[in-house]
Amino acid sequence: MRYLPLLLALCGAACAATFAERFEAIKHTAKPAELYAFLYALPKGGDLHNHSGAERPEWLYAICTDPARTGGETFYTRAHFAAAPDAIAPGQRFHNIRQYAYDKLTGEARTEYVRLDALTPAERAAWCNSLRLDAPGEGREEFFSNIWPRRGGIDSSLPVNTEALVENIKAFGAEHLAYLETQFSVDRMTANDGSLIPVEDAVAYVKHRLAQPDVASSGVTVRFQKALLRFLPSSEARLAESYAFVDAHRDLWVGLNLVGIEENGHGYPARFLETFRALRVRYPTLALSIHAGEMDGNDSHIRDTLLLGASRIGHGVNILKDPDTLLLLQQSRRVLIEINLISNRLLEYTPDLTKHPFPELLRTGVPVCLNTDDRGMWDSNLTDEYYTAVTTFNLSWDEIVLLGRNSLARSFVQPEVKTRLLADYDRAVTDFAAKYLPADSLAQLAGVKPVAYGYAKRTWGFDFVQ
Repeated sequence: MRYLPLLLALCGAACAATFAERFEAIKHTAKPAELYAFLYALPKGGDLHNHSGAERPEWLYAICTDPARTGGETFYTRAHFAAAPDAIAPGQRFHNIRQYAYDKLTGEARTEYVRLDALTPAERAAWCNSLRLDAPGEGREEFFSNIWPRRGGIDSSLPVNTEALVENIKAFGAEHLAYLETQFSVDRMTANDGSLIPVEDAVAYVKHRLAQPDVASSGVTVRFQKALLRFLPSSEARLAESYAFVDAHRDLWVGLNLVGIEENGHGYPARFLETFRALRVRYPTLALSIHAGEMDGNDSHIRDTLLLGASRIGHGVNILKDPDTLLLLQQSRRVLIEINLISNRLLEYTPDLTKHPFPELLRTGVPVCLNTDDRGMWDSNLTDEYYTAVTTFNLSWDEIVLLGRNSLARSFVQPEVKTRLLADYDRAVTDFAAKYLPADSLAQLAGVKPVAYGYAKRTWGFDFVQ
């Protein structure tokens, strides 16, 4: 019996080698919808680059119009202008506010806002579309300048944000994701009267909700990063506050991130070097995953972000324009690049994905993994990322498995949890390969019911039932 673990390991390795050949056959013989279903059922490891824009607008609408899920709050949206109903600036249409903000409006201003639950079906569809990139011509400007401001009071509601997180967790569980490391904050949340919710009360609220059966049954292990905008005048002070918060809540918050459009210019990495160094004097090691290289041109942001102490880089799309830093990443293999293909395409950092640095990084030894970023605003899911990668870059089975392992091995979760997640992932991958190894195994995909959204329909013509 003492040789059983070794025999199982050898059988698993043999199965993996055999399945690598089988996967090549699947790629060439499966119909597109079958390949998508196959990848939907695939064990996926972790999603490490996930923002608060991850929730689908339809989920948000359902939550915001259900008093049982809003803590009794009522939301209003700016449906028209009183002076010029048909001349609504893009960034102001469907701006959302809460009851206490509505109560402070003057009579004429109130006429511009409609209760969210009173929207007509056409207005409801337009409201949902206002929170995602789904039309020709929409891109970086719409995303950064219009969509985020529209959310308005939604972002300050603790019940709504927590329920949206739960919807994401359950959807990721259906895609066979093992681990979600999402950016989630509870500071500056306000009660229904507009008063600030004490941070520890907010933490307790979130922990209680995550302990409920519908979350526990998802099979997804969840941890948070604390994110802060990098280009504000107060960003250094907020960085210090965030560092202290994560240090005090390391059971659930496992890392820190700097976010915000790099083109702004005021959030350049070197600005924060002295602040990070001062914080490292005061606190034990805190894991950093920081956005860098999400730019069109050449810059030193990735190199400078490494100097800040980051062990993961978000995006890194212009890394090929910095060969010295690329060489450093190739040789050290210590830093993971979080790849977000659909985000980079829709925001036009790499409109032609064949020019994306992902395959160069993957195939020269730089650790990478696939992630969804603001998937609710892309109208996409993690399977879309895998399908994009497989069909654009001809991924091998070994590369797919490596992406999943990288996402877990480079996660910031506690070491004992990481060990469990990796072991569970290896078993799940082995079982998956054994299931689809037989030549006639694709018939089993009839039992897989993918859930795909607008991106998959618009891009590949898939029309799976949502």
